[in-house]
Amino acid sequence: MAVNGSYNAKDIQVLEGLEAVRRRPGMYVGGTDIKALHHLVYEVVDNSIDEALAGVCTRIEIIIHTDMSVTVTDNGRGIPVDMHPTEKKSALEVVMTKLHAGGKFGGGAYKVSGGLHGVGVSAVNALSEWCEVEVRLDGQVHFQRYERGYPKEPVKVIGKAKAEEHGTRTTFKYDPTIFTEALEFRFDTLVQRFREMAFVTRGITIYFLDERSNREMTFHFEGGITSFVRYLNRNREILHPVVYAEKEIENVGIEFAVQYTDAYTESIYAFANTINTIDGGTHLTGMRAALTRVVNDYARKGGLLKEADPNFSGDDTREGLTAIISVKHPDPQFESQTKVKLMNPEVQTYVTQVVGEAFGTFLEENPQAAKAIIAKCLTSARARDAARKARDLVIRKSALESLTLPGKLADCSGRDATKTELYIVEGDSAGGSAKQGRDRHFQAILPLRGKILNTERARLDKILGNNEVRSLISALGTGIGDNFDLTGLRYGRIIIMTDADVDGSHIRTLLLTFFFRYMPTLIDDGHLYIAQPPLFRLAYKNQVHYAYNEADKDKLLKSLGVSPDKVSLSRYKGLGEMNPVQLWETTMNPLNRTLLLVTVDDAAEADRTFDMLMGDAVDPRKRFIQTHAKAVRNLDI
Repeated sequence: MAVNGSYNAKDIQVLEGLEAVRRRPGMYVGGTDIKALHHLVYEVVDNSIDEALAGVCTRIEIIIHTDMSVTVTDNGRGIPVDMHPTEKKSALEVVMTKLHAGGKFGGGAYKVSGGLHGVGVSAVNALSEWCEVEVRLDGQVHFQRYERGYPKEPVKVIGKAKAEEHGTRTTFKYDPTIFTEALEFRFDTLVQRFREMAFVTRGITIYFLDERSNREMTFHFEGGITSFVRYLNRNREILHPVVYAEKEIENVGIEFAVQYTDAYTESIYAFANTINTIDGGTHLTGMRAALTRVVNDYARKGGLLKEADPNFSGDDTREGLTAIISVKHPDPQFESQTKVKLMNPEVQTYVTQVVGEAFGTFLEENPQAAKAIIAKCLTSARARDAARKARDLVIRKSALESLTLPGKLADCSGRDATKTELYIVEGDSAGGSAKQGRDRHFQAILPLRGKILNTERARLDKILGNNEVRSLISALGTGIGDNFDLTGLRYGRIIIMTDADVDGSHIRTLLLTFFFRYMPTLIDDGHLYIAQPPLFRLAYKNQVHYAYNEADKDKLLKSLGVSPDKVSLSRYKGLGEMNPVQLWETTMNPLNRTLLLVTVDDAAEADRTFDMLMGDAVDPRKRFIQTHAKAVRNLDI
């Protein structure tokens, strides 16, 4: 095979300073998308949290300014500003401009730290159009400004500080030549992250202000992760008080909080040095193993499991469980710079020991709670067995065999899953238009009759008895639950297409609940979308225009330069009102359509929201409706 170009010593590039970060931002902050943009904020705030973990910081303030710059202020010790012995420049400049420079390697300044790689704040500096740092230390205010990672001048004193004042203020504006999309910080996404930080850093106060909208939030939780569990379960029926324990083994701090509820799914979150490790790791594995072992041991010892009965599986012992595991490790090993999975093998042993001892003691000392938990596990085991049988029935049928009923799946001719799409459509009327209007080479249509089951209020065995859900599972080809396998996915895009009315919104929410609870991998891997059909049709002088919302309509009328009374304006009540050509042009043609990618920025908050909106408790849902009623637009009555 011919190789183009040379590959000699002269071809080896050495990127000096922060140039490597600017050239390959994905290696340091995970990319240049909205997630990476938020990661810039997290990296700076993580440094302040590290000061709190060291016991020298009690308050952190984050402000998003109207120009999209961000300021993070803490009352920690302040980054050192004296001369570095080998670099011959201020330690502040070294920290801000050198990768792998910081106080987190020698073990003296920080016992535990979230920003262990030492590239956090310097990477943020490298990816910023400009960055300014103020340090209050020893009665003086020290200052340095950087542009695209390079200092504009040496560190200088710009004023006096009160003797008791100390801390660091960092202000940065992300570089639009790196983050080239039109990105904006999301208040709700950041709020969720700061709330989690406050829960797992007991006693810290986090204040967040968004000057663009004048929204603000303050978090402070003396109860720590116990408060976190109560927060997650506030809309659920609980079976017992929160079980909490905290212990240090070999300089590794471990704390956990667990509580069983009447829910049918688990809500478990793992943190390492306050960072939400969304892919889990050894701490999560240790907690799960301990809980399953302790429940089985107690059930056997108390005769609550018969000799002929098999042990409870991990799934059985986690149904309805809300749990938080948080570890503080002096030398954490993460899978990547974005810290989504903890890898330290010894942590699993330590966590298993701490959780096992504390939860075992709780069951022994609280027999009524223990019996309620075991009864929950028994019911779960029986339901899981029924679900397994129902699931096997679904899997044994091929997609074509199970979807031969009239009005069901209209498959596409293409078989390349990276290029095919499945539209889940509300009703036979819209399904008919979609089938006629689609491009049958790569677009498949699955009409649903009526509303699918509310999967938040049902176990898997009942869910699999629902014909619409079974049709959906068969069409996707992935299986469900224990047998879910993404490699079997038959379509690269799963697109929910419902009417722009109350019923359509309800059906969309029911489908989102199902995917979030039982096929979350589809969301995590970017396969789930929501179609955006137009809301208005405007006809003027033999020309037809479509508007997708009120703002679009007003903008269109303004561009036409005519008053509304001279335009034939109609509002679509449903997809079925559009003929196949209109549906193709506005909602299904890849050249014209608008699709919304479904993402989950914060699993804990999504879990709480689905539980509140779709669960059994009425009062929280009523409060939500009353609070947000005035913000509703285009409500169909």
